[in-house]
Amino acid sequence: MAAQRLKTMTISRQIAISGLVAAVYIAVMMLTQGFAFGQYQIRIATSLYALSAIYPFLIIPLAVSNLLSNLLMGGLGLPDIIGGGIVGLLTASLVYLVPRWQLNDWLIALPIIFCPGLLVPVWLSYLIPVPYEVLAVSLLIGQIIPGITGVILVKQLRNKLVG
Repeated sequence: MAAQRLKTMTISRQIAISGLVAAVYIAVMMLTQGFAFGQYQIRIATSLYALSAIYPFLIIPLAVSNLLSNLLMGGLGLPDIIGGGIVGLLTASLVYLVPRWQLNDWLIALPIIFCPGLLVPVWLSYLIPVPYEVLAVSLLIGQIIPGITGVILVKQLRNKLVG
């Protein structure tokens, strides 16, 4: 049913939804930046990656949203900005594969937790004087809430969204 809905969705509707989701991502990041950039980076906005399970066309807008949030609020420079975009692209792409491969919806949480949790510390450990392992544990813990929230978001919206 979701695939049929996507086939009938106009490009202008896809662009509008992409813009809305990107705006919501940035707004949520602005509202939660107090703890989205802390020791436990609880980035509630990353739960929106789960929407790529419903609308695959959101993969690139979600990656760009992460890139923009790091540009506007991150303060760690080009490696963090570009890295955030790449991690966003990978995370949203892996989320998309969960329903594509007809896996259980709860597996959507895994890329949302593990992609940022294991990849972001790669460059953060060079940008700030904290070892990779410490950063990875911190980010993995922080991504548990967005991972679970993303799954709940998909379960609530999947059959309610209109194509």
